[in-house]
Amino acid sequence: MVDVSSGTIEVRWHGRGGQGAKSASAILAEVLFEEGKHVQAFPEYGAERQGAPIRAYNRISSRPIRRRCGVRNPDVVVVVDPTMIESANPSEGCREDAVYLVNTAEDTGALRSRLGVSLSATVLAVDATGISMEELGQNRPNAPLLGALSLVFGEVPAAAFADHFAKKMKSLPSKALEANRRAIMRGSEEAVYA
Repeated sequence: MVDVSSGTIEVRWHGRGGQGAKSASAILAEVLFEEGKHVQAFPEYGAERQGAPIRAYNRISSRPIRRRCGVRNPDVVVVVDPTMIESANPSEGCREDAVYLVNTAEDTGALRSRLGVSLSATVLAVDATGISMEELGQNRPNAPLLGALSLVFGEVPAAAFADHFAKKMKSLPSKALEANRRAIMRGSEEAVYA
């Protein structure tokens, strides 16, 4: 869906503290780095407290990246918390053909309208909160969203995200690692286009 070989791809994440946007942006960068890409991942937030709005950013390229500023015109927007659609204006600065990945169980037609994006934009929806509640027993939507990102970065399968997560979080109990693996795979399988 996005072609990293054509230039630098910029990703902007909108979420709240404690939902894993910062961790997910780091994992995205690490997985794509393992695929031979040049990457950046960095957060932006005010008060460090659970529930506070945050943004995280990625840059991915087949060439070295020289820019060091925040992402103003993203190619991909990940909305970790659907309440951020109204409060954070996730389409701000986006190109007409941007890709939006949203954590929601909402009807996809209504979602496109709520985002206020053109028909040339790609909108993906996945009930990452529902999946994480079923698999993990808590609202940690970052794992299913990583799986859904495998549809955006088609050259990297969801299993690569699951394997990397297991390596990075190897101190977790095996039951928790397996639950996260299932959540990542379900994110890829259950994402729908609007």
